[in-house]
Amino acid sequence: MKAILQNFKTGDMTVADVPPPSVTAGCVLVRTAASLVSVGTERSIIELAKMNPVQKARARPDLVRKIISKVGQEGLLSVAQSVLNRLSTPLPLGYSSAGIVEAVGAGVTDLAPGDRVACAGAGYANHAEVVCVPRNLVAPIPDGVAFQDAAFVTLGAIALHGVRQANLTLGESVVVIGLGLIGQLTVQLCAAQGCRVFGIDLDPAKVALAKSLGMDAGSSDGDATQAVLAFTRGRGADAVLITASTKSSAPIAQAAELARDRARVVAVGDVGLDVPRRPYYDKEIDIRLSRSYGPGRYDPAYEEKGRDYPIGYVRWTENRNMEAFLDLVATARIKIAPLITKRFPIEQAAEAYESILGGSENVIGAVIDYDPDKVQDTTVRLVATPRRRTANEVRIGLVGAGAFAQSVLLPALKKVAGVHIASVTTRSGLTARNVADRFGADSATSDAHVLIASADVDAVLIVTRHDTHADYVAEALAHGKHAFVEKPLAVDAEGLARIIAARAAAGGDAAPLVLTGFNRRFSPLTRTLQKHVAGKPLAMTYRINAGAIAATSWVQDAEAGGGRIVGELCHFIDTMQALCGADITEVHASAVGDQSRLPADPDNLAVQLRFADGSVGTILYASGGSADFGKERLEVFGGGISASIDNWRKLTVRGPSVRINETRWLSAAKGHDEEMSAFIDGVRTGTNPISFSAQVNVTLATFAVQASLREGAPVIVGD
Repeated sequence: MKAILQNFKTGDMTVADVPPPSVTAGCVLVRTAASLVSVGTERSIIELAKMNPVQKARARPDLVRKIISKVGQEGLLSVAQSVLNRLSTPLPLGYSSAGIVEAVGAGVTDLAPGDRVACAGAGYANHAEVVCVPRNLVAPIPDGVAFQDAAFVTLGAIALHGVRQANLTLGESVVVIGLGLIGQLTVQLCAAQGCRVFGIDLDPAKVALAKSLGMDAGSSDGDATQAVLAFTRGRGADAVLITASTKSSAPIAQAAELARDRARVVAVGDVGLDVPRRPYYDKEIDIRLSRSYGPGRYDPAYEEKGRDYPIGYVRWTENRNMEAFLDLVATARIKIAPLITKRFPIEQAAEAYESILGGSENVIGAVIDYDPDKVQDTTVRLVATPRRRTANEVRIGLVGAGAFAQSVLLPALKKVAGVHIASVTTRSGLTARNVADRFGADSATSDAHVLIASADVDAVLIVTRHDTHADYVAEALAHGKHAFVEKPLAVDAEGLARIIAARAAAGGDAAPLVLTGFNRRFSPLTRTLQKHVAGKPLAMTYRINAGAIAATSWVQDAEAGGGRIVGELCHFIDTMQALCGADITEVHASAVGDQSRLPADPDNLAVQLRFADGSVGTILYASGGSADFGKERLEVFGGGISASIDNWRKLTVRGPSVRINETRWLSAAKGHDEEMSAFIDGVRTGTNPISFSAQVNVTLATFAVQASLREGAPVIVGD
């Protein structure tokens, strides 16, 4: 399919052929008929992308601070590679579209293939021939509403939520500052609610357009105070809605001048918020912010998992705002046709964008047209003639191609001789094409099942969300494919059981190998330390200054990420297991804080481990510390040896006949390169770098940590 992509590194925009997305649970697959170009929003994105690195740094100082902090933790080379990969990842443009349902995912019961729908959401309702959108960001299109009109649904919901925030009543006087696309819709919504509307914009043409759509009066004069006072019979506006977009706080200051005593001011657009206290205090003005489309926006439980808010408590969610806007369009209370000043097919997008964003055309609303009946193939072949397999070559299929895969695993894999990336798959299809091009793959697809079953693939790298790991590993084994899976192996006991059963069905110890991404055990620092402590009962402490992750992050989600205990703590448990060479037999975990108030899966805790050889380990996993402090420190004591590893950049070993001081200056030695090399060697020789039983033991230990927190007592691993 064709999609419009922005290269954030160069600013170049292209219409690329990429695999269409696959439908996922709770989502709707839609063949796009029309999408709306939000000129103001997309201009700002494109202008940022076209900036040079210094300009980008000035525009986003918050990201610069994060990068500097990360350099101190992981080294310059590692961070530079990560930044370059992020900059090279294409960004999809667009967030408002309409089309025809092609398929629905599990759990979607009120829509069916063939239904006409409008779609919203950045990252979902993109400028692309096919999109996959969560159900709560999809609304049915009423009969009689054209696709090009329904494609305004996102902007309409934004405008409608802003109007709702103003709490307007019949007959009130309203001022709208900024008559761009959202301002034009806001004017019509206010008029439809029985309000008298005055609009302000520096462009006389936009004022004239708004008047033709029901606005009572307007001004293109920079100082409209007297005109507004006359319009409101000397009282001032009951409400002022700011739909302009500017870094300046001038609209906020102007709104106070135009408002009556105890009026409402609503900031809908992205404007400066340096609020002058005196005028707002003197009039006791109620200032409010309008968050995008309405309640539910930015809530993963609502948008991604489809958990609606009870209508008795939240009448107007973002989805119900979308429906209400489309109803207003259907009854002609909102007129869209006069707002469409340019239409073009997606194939001409590059030229059209240049004229729109370059200012050569005065465009209010631009609509991209598509052919929804076009047949789409889930795989894009990048090599016309399949390349000949070389001797001893290992062909890899990459399942998932996020930032970690691009910046860490694939560069590490490229250093291994005799490896070829055969195919890349991602659910969206967008990243798959880009990564396949950059790493020389033969094809890109959005169907992981096709990739895993492919005869061109010997082994798969699974680098997806944690909840998918178990199923993909089991599927790979069923197809006779070796599998590297980024940690964790599974997020729950049921998933682990599926992998164990699949491995047994595939031949048990003779089955293809499974390797979990426990990279720290492969670090040269770990290997050096192992030589000096092997065979000795050890006392180990591992402090991880993990930092906070928002509770709304998918990593913290028990279903998607498994929580940080399963998703991250496994790393550190495995490192201790590797050092002492024995299985974990017992764990005892305690969380920081009031036990009665802790979340179900806390990420601020201490864990005591006992190993089969008598070794003991303590892990302090802290999410409440400072990011300026070192992230990881491992200390090991036993057999006369004392040793430490700091941030995987410095190894210190002391003993009767050993004195080691090893420092990695440019990058942290976390073992990813060695891990990829070991995996490929294992594929060729059939020898697993980590025994399957050891991987299972570490995974069970993380489940035991969770059980110990619930029970408040030690837990035997495997019980």
